[in-house]
Amino acid sequence: MEDIELVERIINGDHQAFKSFTDLYAEMVFRVCFSFVNHRQNAEDLSQDVFIEVYNTIARFKKESHIKTWLFRIAINKSLNYIRKKKQNQWLINIGLLSNSAEEKESVYKDIPEASAETNYINNEQKTILYETIARLPKNQRIAFTLNKIDELSYKEISEIMGISVSSVESLIHRAKNGLQTKLFKVFK
Repeated sequence: MEDIELVERIINGDHQAFKSFTDLYAEMVFRVCFSFVNHRQNAEDLSQDVFIEVYNTIARFKKESHIKTWLFRIAINKSLNYIRKKKQNQWLINIGLLSNSAEEKESVYKDIPEASAETNYINNEQKTILYETIARLPKNQRIAFTLNKIDELSYKEISEIMGISVSSVESLIHRAKNGLQTKLFKVFK
């Protein structure tokens, strides 16, 4: 079934069409969210939020772009809003206005089996440093880099999602790579 036909059926209240839509795009949305928040449960929660927003706003979907592009934008915005809120909450914790007891302490990599405790520790530290370094990239560089390297989207797809030219995407990814290389070289030398 074509995406446009699926969208029309959802707009007309077909719940089975929405289930089909969700099944079709659930993994993609989860990957996008996970690539930003780096935590399985948070990515699952954000994915649900994305599909709730899709359900509530699909009637306003402009059929000028591909549904996948629209869905990526929602997932990215939800993820960035989550990160922004988490940073605000951390600030409130730091000044004592919010309790730290509900803060998540588990690592995103907890479920990944490793050869030994030492290997696990080293890999987790390296992954944490990498994701923290990516998170410190300027917003547009971080989005373009994440969509390309983690979500494996083409420059053209990224340009559609971000609403910029392909050459701008190339430039953002190039600057992100250079920035990461410089920052990671300092950490690991």
